[in-house]
Amino acid sequence: MDHQFLRILQHDPRAPFARIGTMLGVSETTVTRRYQRLRGLGLRITAQPVPSRLGLTRWLLRLHTVPHAATTIAEALARRPDTSWVTLASGGTEINCAVNTRSRHERNVLLLEKLPRTPQVTSVTAHCLLHIFTGAASTWHATRFGTDAHLLAADPDTSTEPVTLDTTDYALLGQLATDGRMSITELAATTGRSTSTVQRRLDHLRTTGAVSFAIDFDPELLGYHMNTRLWLRVSPTHLRTVGKALAAHPEIAFAAATTGPSNLVASGLFRDPYDLYRYMDEKLGTLPIDTTETAPILRDVKRLTTT
Repeated sequence: MDHQFLRILQHDPRAPFARIGTMLGVSETTVTRRYQRLRGLGLRITAQPVPSRLGLTRWLLRLHTVPHAATTIAEALARRPDTSWVTLASGGTEINCAVNTRSRHERNVLLLEKLPRTPQVTSVTAHCLLHIFTGAASTWHATRFGTDAHLLAADPDTSTEPVTLDTTDYALLGQLATDGRMSITELAATTGRSTSTVQRRLDHLRTTGAVSFAIDFDPELLGYHMNTRLWLRVSPTHLRTVGKALAAHPEIAFAAATTGPSNLVASGLFRDPYDLYRYMDEKLGTLPIDTTETAPILRDVKRLTTT
């Protein structure tokens, strides 16, 4: 039931408990109790702004540090409001981090001044996200439990012109960043708006693609003990083909085309090393990929943004 519940929430994070109960064949009370149990185990549903729709540029950073400095630097990055998915990888001396920048100045201050002047950082590579094949742009852990057609990523070739938000929109995003299932009545009370205004603006955020809902749950509780970053080098001729193929793999929670020597990055969840090997042999091995680099994630220092 937990697996089915999570799959329903991935399809519709704000689905009413009564509807979920009907789908599961149980009472609304049972669904509510099961939801609270999952929350106690770490389930988080949050609304995250989609950077490309708000005029932001998303970067993936790979930092290498001297031994014993990675944790301190990762925690400092995690305290920044513009970062998410700060992780330690590759023996504890590599940090992966996602960051959003609004202007060239913000980008240059971080990439050309702050990080290079940190003596414990030995190298920095920055990959600009060019195209998302699967996974909302503001989340790295949209874990899938099954291969239902409605869970497979749709082709994201849609307009990415920035959406203009008003003060009500930002107030709603602030509240939904802490609880994506907050009711319309609760949102109205906390933002000081009417329920009709809240409903209208929330519908606007969702239909324009300015917001995405992230379902965050510890995959180890479901038997997935290997969270792995995949850095792939693909010929431009095959980049779209490989990216869409990855989007159809249930093991892959996120895949995007990027700048840099590795022009395709993905995040995958596997049960154990053999599961990863089998995936590389049976699925990646059949795709026109030139080189593959795997970097197991050792620790999540920061997951979703909270502001």
